[in-house]
Amino acid sequence: MVLLPTYVLALIAVLFVRPSLLLSKDPLKDFCRRWGHQTAQVDGRLYIDGGQVTWNPESANLGNTTNTWLLYSDLNTSTQDGGMPQQYANLTKNNSVPSVSGGILWPDEVNKAFYLYGGDFLSNPAPFALWSYDIVLNQWNKTSYTSNANAVGRLSWGAGATMPELGVGYYYGGWINSNNTPGWSIPPITSNILIRYDMTAGTLNNNSGPDTTGRAEGVMVSLPASDSGLLVYFGGVEDPSQNGTAVGSIHIYDIASSKWYTQTATGSIPAMRRRFCGGATWAPDHSSYNMCVTISTSMFLQLIARRYIYGGYGIHNITGFDDVYILSLPSFKWVQVWPADGGNGTSPHGMLSCNVVNSNQMLVIGGFFTYTDRCDAEQSWGQHDMIMGENGPQNAIWDKYYPNLTSYVVPTPIISAIGGRATGGATVTRPASWGAPDLAVYFTRVASFSARTATRDIPITTATRAVSTSTNVSYSASDSNHIGPIVGGILGGLVGLVALLSLIFFFLRRPGGVVEKPSAPPPHELPGQNWIREMPSPTANKWSAGHQAPIAAYVPAFTQGIKSNHTTLYEPQAASGSYRPEAVSPNTSRTESAPEYSSAPSPNLSPPGMTLFTAGA
Repeated sequence: MVLLPTYVLALIAVLFVRPSLLLSKDPLKDFCRRWGHQTAQVDGRLYIDGGQVTWNPESANLGNTTNTWLLYSDLNTSTQDGGMPQQYANLTKNNSVPSVSGGILWPDEVNKAFYLYGGDFLSNPAPFALWSYDIVLNQWNKTSYTSNANAVGRLSWGAGATMPELGVGYYYGGWINSNNTPGWSIPPITSNILIRYDMTAGTLNNNSGPDTTGRAEGVMVSLPASDSGLLVYFGGVEDPSQNGTAVGSIHIYDIASSKWYTQTATGSIPAMRRRFCGGATWAPDHSSYNMCVTISTSMFLQLIARRYIYGGYGIHNITGFDDVYILSLPSFKWVQVWPADGGNGTSPHGMLSCNVVNSNQMLVIGGFFTYTDRCDAEQSWGQHDMIMGENGPQNAIWDKYYPNLTSYVVPTPIISAIGGRATGGATVTRPASWGAPDLAVYFTRVASFSARTATRDIPITTATRAVSTSTNVSYSASDSNHIGPIVGGILGGLVGLVALLSLIFFFLRRPGGVVEKPSAPPPHELPGQNWIREMPSPTANKWSAGHQAPIAAYVPAFTQGIKSNHTTLYEPQAASGSYRPEAVSPNTSRTESAPEYSSAPSPNLSPPGMTLFTAGA
């Protein structure tokens, strides 16, 4: 048998490339919207995996598509035109790695990696496996583990968090259904367990939840309080009551004692919500913790922690929310900080992600909007920035992303609610009554951790990384589904064909033209690794930002524009775009109700992928 040289075969492949490849999408240039994805922050990069996307132009790209790319946003940059981190799509992910919605990525900052747990498939779910991504090697691996359960399953739309100093990931609640569990034939049910993954020991264990009630679609964050940290959970839905969880009821898990507690919050309590996102930050003196939730359901938590939440879908108000709340701890007071009029906002959406960067900014990415099908800030790939301390150049909550803005200050609305100053010193440091005496003790302590060390060799400089941010969009040769339409015009029509035929004719006619096929070397695989950690909290500025209504140009909004590949560190300047998810009047655009995982709309569902309550716990 005559074998042609590699360069001849390559030319043939270029000329006769499959038409489907010519129609492949570029995840950056063709981006329109995304939702249901999972994210992880490691080493100055925010990784974005899975979820659903739609493409530009929507008129020619109807329907939702599973995102099969692993992307990342460079948190050290801010684009000149979009004012958000530059995004890249040049990482490896082949078809054997699951692309799911509603899962979690557990990051390991120390070992430069993250783990993928849970999530729904579009259909035909694969058997459970714990996948990890090695950032240094740009490589996915199946990770071995041990467990106290006879069989470990996959959950979706639960609440996940990590305690980076311990190297442990958590996942509470979530749905068990036919999209995540092979052979599941009964209606979906919710889980009441807390899953704990120890990245160093490699154990994936089941632990008890606060009670026997199944929950899903809430938010959970970790705080460096008590002896070894606390987990704080709220929101979402409950089964079998088929009702939402009152956001005034907060579930707290003490990691050191493995005990659950429930605490009642007061203040401007948000409406019940599901599939929202949130993040936490705290005053430099740990006098308060703030949790923030945003869009569709959002909240902000302060340590005094503050927890910010944003957006989400309603339980009874199914179209959702476009608001920002802060839950300040340990006073357990809710404060609404946006919109200024105290309403629900005009662009409700859910199934989005929130990631706190350097303690002071929270990147809000994507979401499914119930009032519009327009693209979501495609020039910045659906990224929106919330400045949690409102201490940016505009003193507004929505603004451009500033890589060098790393100091958190307590915003004025929180100071008004709990006293103190921009750097802490809260005077209200307890609720009206504690749910349990232990909680009063836990919030007087700041967790102390031993420094974690890598369990693998880590390159000293970023120059040794497998992928460099200096490259633009490129695609892995290991995944043909990600080859963009880059072959058009490489060889010109008949001229190229004639040249190729001539080359083949010459090769076959010359002496020694027959090439023996060399034996292929065995494939080389590397073992999976362990990982996790968030960025440390910097010292806050010694001044208080005035609380102002966000300038319209900076509020996250849908904007039309051309994506730029020009990346620069952002210097403060007048904004030219919109940085809040856009307010779109329900009277000017249609309401979407197509389920995320169905080709046909369901009359009982508003946001896509929302699970009907048809089963008991």
